[in-house]
Amino acid sequence: MTDRSSALSIESPAARRVPAAVFGGAREFHFERHHFDLIAGLLYQLAGIALAPHKAEMVYARLARRLRELRLPDFDAYCALLQGDGGADEIGFLVNALTTNLTSFYRESHHFDFLASTVLPEARMRNAGASRPRLRLWSAGCSSGPEPYTMAMVLVSTMGADLRRWDARILATDIDTHMVDTARRGVYPLSGATGIPPAIRQRFTHDTRLNGEPAVEMGEDLKRLVTVKPLNLLEHWPMSGPFDAIFCRNVLIYFDRRGRTQVIENFGRMLRPGGYLFLGHSESLYGVSNLFRQAGPTIYRRE
Repeated sequence: MTDRSSALSIESPAARRVPAAVFGGAREFHFERHHFDLIAGLLYQLAGIALAPHKAEMVYARLARRLRELRLPDFDAYCALLQGDGGADEIGFLVNALTTNLTSFYRESHHFDFLASTVLPEARMRNAGASRPRLRLWSAGCSSGPEPYTMAMVLVSTMGADLRRWDARILATDIDTHMVDTARRGVYPLSGATGIPPAIRQRFTHDTRLNGEPAVEMGEDLKRLVTVKPLNLLEHWPMSGPFDAIFCRNVLIYFDRRGRTQVIENFGRMLRPGGYLFLGHSESLYGVSNLFRQAGPTIYRRE
């Protein structure tokens, strides 16, 4: 854990530019710039996330719920909690509250087409003749799990019965421990599974209930392939690799340039030569790293 005293003294670049007009006023909890500065600085230090000025209202709305849960009278009390002896216990809740988790099955489908048409055939060729071929995929920033389970569906569908002789694993990680728990369970509202083609859904999931509503649960064939762990991308990575492909989509946009460079360089070390990195549709490695060359839209190959 980062030393909390130093973390609280660091103000994110975004925090310095927050318009004062978003603070004060008639609110349930009085919210001032110094509250935002402390919270934004802590999040920046712990997770590398630089909160943009327009995120001040989001910070208030999400943490107001937390203040109600804790029965705290105001943000002065919440900031005192973060700085006090019990602050370490609250940090996980803070990070969970302020990280955004938007995901869906088969999101940006061209990435999964490329996984099936290029990454997996190359792995087969590279391992031709091996009695126990090895394959490692990583969903970095997996949110609640649709991405790694989509990867697993593609893997099983593409490799077929031959997959049984492979040492194949999919690592899924996220900083949000609530999302990690959801991904481990692998149960999703039926409305959230509409992106799965009907034939694939019928093959790999079964119907269940979630909070009394129709839901789907990922099948055991998929769960056996996916290992879900909590991980802060700016802290120590316990895995050794090498990975054949890494999906890190719509995560780098929350980091500043230094954080992006650090994470991309670490991805380069974790990927085998010729391995692939998949980014989100609004992300790019332009001016960030020369370790990769572009292999498709937001798809990069390790040189």
